[in-house]
Amino acid sequence: MSLLKALCGIFPIHRGAITRPQYYRFTTWCPVQQLQENALEVFQKTAYDCSLPAQLSRNTFKNFPALTKWFHGPGRSFHTSYLRQFGDVLIPIELTSLSPSDASGSSTTTNFERVEAPFSLFLSWAEQADVSSPQRLYVAQAPVARLPKLLQDDLPTPYLVVKAGKGDVYNTNIWLGVAPTYTPLHRDPNPNVYLQLAGQKMIRLLDPDAGLSAFSALQKVTKSTASSKFRGDEMMKGVERRLMEKKIWPDEASKDMTEAVGFEALLGPGESLFIPRGWWHSVKSIGEGCTGSVNWWFR
Repeated sequence: MSLLKALCGIFPIHRGAITRPQYYRFTTWCPVQQLQENALEVFQKTAYDCSLPAQLSRNTFKNFPALTKWFHGPGRSFHTSYLRQFGDVLIPIELTSLSPSDASGSSTTTNFERVEAPFSLFLSWAEQADVSSPQRLYVAQAPVARLPKLLQDDLPTPYLVVKAGKGDVYNTNIWLGVAPTYTPLHRDPNPNVYLQLAGQKMIRLLDPDAGLSAFSALQKVTKSTASSKFRGDEMMKGVERRLMEKKIWPDEASKDMTEAVGFEALLGPGESLFIPRGWWHSVKSIGEGCTGSVNWWFR
């Protein structure tokens, strides 16, 4: 029995109050452990020191400023009257064109590029975009250090990140979009705390060995030599994206459904996930509307 299968029988199942789409109920992915308190010692013992993923206690980010200053209303839309004062700030944006037949589900990317553009460009697009829009803009891995101080103050580094390891916060980034958004399977060289600010996202994880096996098998099929540690263009479009998405996010009828056994966490606003160093993960938005996240890489 693999480590993941064994742990699935140990970790408590915590689904929360978020509605789970029907096709997620039939997979073999196990819920990550749910920490009931945000004590540093508990986090270190059950997650950080033993390199196991964990959904953190909601109290960890109970009064996090960006949750209410960047988003508002029942639909958690972008608070543009606040954010537009920073419209001239240049941020990295991913521009993606999706085929019309797949714009609201598994997607075929016909064009992908990264640009530096004013924040106001993204905000204007987000005000009129919806799940069916074939042209997608995604603020992906935008460094918080490059934002104005007022916005940086809305994203304070959590206590667990500062104290769990050596106190070295390697990088902090924001991720803003309108569903559907998607990040293919990859791994990071540092531990990661990922906080959802708006919308819902499902994160699926494989341990280092299982993820490398899946990635290596894909490279044999595609004859790719791309790195597994960087968000390169090859993972965002073409056959590599399509095949990996099918493997990690199968539909109900897929025969591959029972082959990839790992962990998953469904995050809503104020919920967060610890992703250990080297663990492979893929991120997909759930439902419609605005999505927002911030993550800290640390060691």
